[in-house]
Amino acid sequence: MKRILLKLSGEALAGDRKMGFDEDTVRDVARQVKKVVDSGKQVSVVIGGGNFWRGRTSGDMDRVKADQIGMLATVMNCVYTADMFRQEGLKTHVMTPFVCGNVTELFSKDKAVEYLENGDVVFFAGGTGHPYFSTDTATVLMAVEVEVDAIYMAKAIDGVYTSDPKVDPNAKKIKSMHISEIVDKKLGVIDLSSAVLAMENNMPMYLFGLNEEDSIIRATDLENYEFGGTIIQADDK
Repeated sequence: MKRILLKLSGEALAGDRKMGFDEDTVRDVARQVKKVVDSGKQVSVVIGGGNFWRGRTSGDMDRVKADQIGMLATVMNCVYTADMFRQEGLKTHVMTPFVCGNVTELFSKDKAVEYLENGDVVFFAGGTGHPYFSTDTATVLMAVEVEVDAIYMAKAIDGVYTSDPKVDPNAKKIKSMHISEIVDKKLGVIDLSSAVLAMENNMPMYLFGLNEEDSIIRATDLENYEFGGTIIQADDK
């Protein structure tokens, strides 16, 4: 895998704080990504906004406005995390599908690919730029558009289980599955629209726990480490 997209959940970056940022967690992510880039891989990043805002649980608020706030939450997350990456010696760019003054760059596939090929880390913030789409959908959309080899989704839980492991002590981790299973069975692993997009474009995904030691390094180096999460395989054409 030479070009990858790393999806980070906002909640995972908040650590035990649950809201905002846990600086030690974000610095550790930056340290790991630096090693991944130094190994020769091209890395792009999408970050959710759940550590600041969850629009779908905002009560009676207009859905469009709630989703717009969520998009801005992802911009804040990317600007903060990109700066942490810079402190680790990485060159970064934050791109959005809408104009944010001089805070971000307007997305361009050609420019994003140029940055990646130069060894820079590109953050895709602001979701798709439209309401009613999750950051899961934005993740797959950007992955397909800039032609990554695979998506790596770092979550607060270390994979997909047969049931909720917090509730069911007998829950078992599913080590491998196909994207079509998520679509056909409407599993809540990722947003359904993102699963359909991934299935149509044969995009593999790797789900793993962010909080495990060197989890990003281990997940993206399968030649030297056994993958401990769940592999969501692209379906055979």
